[in-house]
Amino acid sequence: MTSFASLGLDADLLKGIDRLGFTTPTPVQEEVIPRLLKMEDDMVGLSQTGTGKTAAFGLPLIQMLNQTNKKTQALILCPTRELCVQVTKDLNTYARFLPETKIVAVYGGASIVTQSRQLQQGVHIIVATPGRLLAFIRQGEVDIKTIRAVVIDEADEMLQMGFQEDLNDILAATPTSKKTILFSATMPREVVTIAKRYMKDPVEVTIGQRNQGIENVRHIYYLVAAKNRYQTLKRIADSNPDIYAIIFCRTRQETKDVAEKLIGDGYNADALHGELAQGQRDFVMSKFRRRNLQLLVATDVAARGLDVKDLSHVINYNLPDDIASYTHRSGRTGRAGKEGISIAIAHLREKYKIKQIERQLKRTFELGRIPTGQEICQQRMLHYLGILKEREIDTSYMKPFLPAILESLASLEREELIERFVLANFAPLLDYYQKAPDLNEREPESKNRYERSQRNERKTGGRYAPAAKGRDSKDREQFTRFHINVGKKDGVNPGRLIGEINEAAGKGVRIQVGRIEIKGDSSLLEAESRFEADIIRTFSNLQINGRKVVARVSSEKEKMTPRSRSKSPHPHPIRKKRK
Repeated sequence: MTSFASLGLDADLLKGIDRLGFTTPTPVQEEVIPRLLKMEDDMVGLSQTGTGKTAAFGLPLIQMLNQTNKKTQALILCPTRELCVQVTKDLNTYARFLPETKIVAVYGGASIVTQSRQLQQGVHIIVATPGRLLAFIRQGEVDIKTIRAVVIDEADEMLQMGFQEDLNDILAATPTSKKTILFSATMPREVVTIAKRYMKDPVEVTIGQRNQGIENVRHIYYLVAAKNRYQTLKRIADSNPDIYAIIFCRTRQETKDVAEKLIGDGYNADALHGELAQGQRDFVMSKFRRRNLQLLVATDVAARGLDVKDLSHVINYNLPDDIASYTHRSGRTGRAGKEGISIAIAHLREKYKIKQIERQLKRTFELGRIPTGQEICQQRMLHYLGILKEREIDTSYMKPFLPAILESLASLEREELIERFVLANFAPLLDYYQKAPDLNEREPESKNRYERSQRNERKTGGRYAPAAKGRDSKDREQFTRFHINVGKKDGVNPGRLIGEINEAAGKGVRIQVGRIEIKGDSSLLEAESRFEADIIRTFSNLQINGRKVVARVSSEKEKMTPRSRSKSPHPHPIRKKRK
């Protein structure tokens, strides 16, 4: 069995590791530490969060420092304040027996004056978010022209958050002789571009497979009607009494709405979204880390960089717009060898998204059955009684009262006493679920629309041309052609485009969709003109596989190829018929 000592680490670092209780390196540490200690090559590390990569790059960086040289020798870039603070804390812990080592965190939302003072005193390693670091560089308060190494942590997250230009400017200010180490959970095109532009023949270290989820995460999806998402969420929480989970929503407003409903229904929950001030965000996260909250409802952006241990579940209230986001979400549970569960609450029309994620992660998802009200009540009661039986209780102080209690209850039979005891604790739950309906959606026996569209797409070479009868050319005048800047290269297909419109249409609305043509890096689709603003807004709020979607009305020059034409547009029913 490999030990940390066999990796080539110094005695002072080994003492720090030993104090932390670490005995055996993780696979990523075993692969990365010996390579970085040599500082011979640039490196790309593909590894999920929670696999020990901070120690994998942090320990070698500390060991390579010249303690007598007060200049900055290493730079670590992180996408968020939380990750920046956590990495700095971890590095200082590793270096506890190297008191001369100076490590400073530089991030937005904290006093720039304090950070400036720390930098002026001399620092060996800077751990920073791109925006704040770039501000210091432009003010001449940070000199990174002599650094020996730069680490880009969670590079895919950083680029998704829009730090591409900041990252370019920072890397351009570093010496060409430095070694660049890039860590990422996934490898989208933008990360590949950074690697090609700023790295020299990097060695790739992959733990697991590319873009693959953590091995010990169980993936479950529930098929539900859109109107039943929240009720399904409640049943998931009710059937897991010890749940400790992050619930991911697509928008800030939905995050707030779901959190408010959960709080109103008596759950220990709160929201984390971009409108919170830093103090409010810290307060919510402090409660969640102490487990004063069981459920944290968050957007992807707000949750980036969070380091929370021992999550039992990650719940996708909505599936994300790109597979990389799902990988990051699910990677927040099942850490440090523990098992975790990633749950997706999906509409029937979203099953194609599940299939796409399965193919990418090389995982088979379980189709879960939403428990009935009776099952939930029985599970909660037995869980409570199990805790009651196992709990050690000092009954000595009850002895003076016991005779009076027994006399008071003497008229009750054993079964009646148990009934009264249980009802006193579970009456609200039993009442709520007494007539609860079945929320499971059944898939139709016939092939779903996505499968039909895929078959059509194969026949037409990527152009979707549904046939419809009984419509004349006047109907075409009611349709607008839209241009969308994503296509086959981004994994787009007709089923996905229709699915997004389905989700955005709203209740009581029927949108007719006409012809669809999928090109290499763009798409054209026809839909009813009266929904023009809704369709543009829907698609322009998406990210597909890390790429921001831009939708607009297409120009006259952007015509569909003759092969994709049909005699008339095809009506795709969206939810309920309009009145």
